[in-house]
Amino acid sequence: MNSVDHFTALAQAYQLAGGDLAVLQSSQVARLVVSGNQVLETNEMPGVHMQADQMKDGVRVRLRVEPGTVLEQPIHLCFGVVPQEGRQVILSEYDIGEGARVEFVSHCSFPNAVDVLHLMEATVRVGAQAKMVYNEVHYHGPQGGVVTRPKTRASIGPGGHYQAGFRMVQGRIGELDIDFSADLDSGATAEFTTKAYGKGDDRIRVKEVVYLRGAESRGLTKTNIVVVDRAHTEVYTEMHGLAAGSRGHMECTEIVGGQAVARNVPVVLVSDENAKVTHEAAIGSVDRKQIETLMARGLAEDEAVDVVVQGLLR
Repeated sequence: MNSVDHFTALAQAYQLAGGDLAVLQSSQVARLVVSGNQVLETNEMPGVHMQADQMKDGVRVRLRVEPGTVLEQPIHLCFGVVPQEGRQVILSEYDIGEGARVEFVSHCSFPNAVDVLHLMEATVRVGAQAKMVYNEVHYHGPQGGVVTRPKTRASIGPGGHYQAGFRMVQGRIGELDIDFSADLDSGATAEFTTKAYGKGDDRIRVKEVVYLRGAESRGLTKTNIVVVDRAHTEVYTEMHGLAAGSRGHMECTEIVGGQAVARNVPVVLVSDENAKVTHEAAIGSVDRKQIETLMARGLAEDEAVDVVVQGLLR
């Protein structure tokens, strides 16, 4: 498959993942498109610098936003593997300069996967008074043949803000193992949100750790996961209140159906008398009354469950 065919196939999968095809064609949008280990396209904008180097089984990405840069349009990232089998490693560095404001929209697509490994290791540095928003959406095919292992290490400077969202609700997950940690300076804030829908024999593991090292820093983790059939999920959250005035909250909601299993392990550590960390967790089942109402309107039970779940994860 040549680069044109790769781009066409990945663009189709990008649309299935909810992406707008127009952003892959506009000269006014910063973007990076990677299929397997091939860099298909890069487009920079003033104040945004991208370097993507091909590796044997993936790509090394360095993305720098100059201090004070404010982008009106999000930076779009598109990663994926089109064939049924493959391995993709994305090693990325994000440097957001002091006072900059930038948003990323990342789509990862594996429409035909039977045996695909997707590893992503990201180092994130958000400068003083800067803001970075990063939203990642996955689309997997019906086979459940993807192992996804995203790992992020973030450091947020004084007064900086980092917001990251991870969403995987279309197709079969396969195996998902999220490893996220953030280190916050004084007055910094961080928020991490995960939404996932496991079916069949999918396996989901989420680990979120936040260190509130700076005075008046704020941290929030929100995890919403639904598992049905024989899927398993485990959520491990850890919040460290280490400085005066620091505040942290961990919120986890897990819904189970069929023979699925959900587990939640919260850890709260506070070493300053003026710090405060809270945790809220709920594990329950899909609302049977809602399912029966939808079935009465003509939906099969599986379809009704899917409609209810998609509503919960929207």
